[in-house]
Amino acid sequence: MSARKLAAGLGACAVLLAAAGCGGSAPSGAAGVAAGRDEGPVKIGALHPVSGANAVDGQQMRRGARMAVEAINAAGGIRSLGGRKVELETGDTQGKAEVGQSEAQRLISAGAVGLVGTYQSAVSTNVAVVAERNRVPFVMDVTASDAIFAHGYRYAFRVQPGSAAIAGAAARYLKEVSERAGKPVRRVAFLHEQTDFGSGAAEAFSAAAKRLGIEVGPDISYDALTVSDLTAQITQVKASGADVLAVAGYYRDSLLAAKAVAAVKPALNAIWGVSNGAYDQPKFVTDGGAAAERIFSTNYHFDARSPQTEKLRADYQRRYGAPMRTGAVLAYDAVQVIAQGVERAGTTDAEKVRDAIATSKVEPLTVGTGPISFAPNGDNRNALPVLMQVQGGGVKQVYPPEKAESQPNYSVTWRS
Repeated sequence: MSARKLAAGLGACAVLLAAAGCGGSAPSGAAGVAAGRDEGPVKIGALHPVSGANAVDGQQMRRGARMAVEAINAAGGIRSLGGRKVELETGDTQGKAEVGQSEAQRLISAGAVGLVGTYQSAVSTNVAVVAERNRVPFVMDVTASDAIFAHGYRYAFRVQPGSAAIAGAAARYLKEVSERAGKPVRRVAFLHEQTDFGSGAAEAFSAAAKRLGIEVGPDISYDALTVSDLTAQITQVKASGADVLAVAGYYRDSLLAAKAVAAVKPALNAIWGVSNGAYDQPKFVTDGGAAAERIFSTNYHFDARSPQTEKLRADYQRRYGAPMRTGAVLAYDAVQVIAQGVERAGTTDAEKVRDAIATSKVEPLTVGTGPISFAPNGDNRNALPVLMQVQGGGVKQVYPPEKAESQPNYSVTWRS
């Protein structure tokens, strides 16, 4: 067991102890909460960072969750419960693990039959423990870290592909795309934010790349919450001789990395996002300008070839005046998973809803190989990472071929 996994396990137990004992019985107020779920609207809790550094993504995801609730109610509500309406109860995590933990408990105490969230792995780690303690399903929309799913939790589910799946695909796609372009990758420098999200992505990518014969190094980390410039880190990349730069970070810091590359001009054949929070975002294309063009990103993504997804995103654009990001589509999918779990269970008993979710098949609006269907550990067995690239001022799906809108362009080189 790695030190990170051990620490995650000890942290999980600490949160459980704070809740009332690691491995103990359900909270004393559980019976009252369960009774409250039997009356009025069916409540689903949504936890996202709607303030702080990641507020733009958090607001997007809250809106996506709300749009799912509206669609469910417009279609007749929960029909197996006589058409009971669904209501979204929201909480602001502020991007802080301890706040997410307390907000999760508040929403559960308010009668939420399930939770969705949270955009940040560190926050989801604490929320997963609270959900497990209270025996309430927690369907993660955006959470990359795989450590959460190593504890044997029964109430934790995830819609997006995990860090290892994305990192493995990123390494495989890089090898295949670079070889097809006649420029086989030699060495990858990995720049990442320093929490479980970024470090987990770097570790998983490095392991997958080495199995494919790709050298990885240097590994460079930073604090995403405080960093204001990444010029020094990109200068280190330039000195390393790496021909590809992989980046795992959130929006603001990943944008800083792209701008630093444009300024320092290391000899790179590609910038390769891995679970990156910026490089497949329409806003990044605008904010990054010329620095964004032809950057790659391997990640989860809304299904750009789906008419249903296209309709949803057009509705979002009309209502909010901004393109709907993939995180918002995943939040929409996550709410649908819980609602369909309630529908199939025919009850708001959270444990029975959990069992229904575990055996559900929900058609996604994100890229996959089939319906959302959960493996025994709670992962979506049909989630599929896709390679995207900024081309001509837009983000295009470029690999694998069966999901591509356009061909990957690996011909660009950043040079000093």
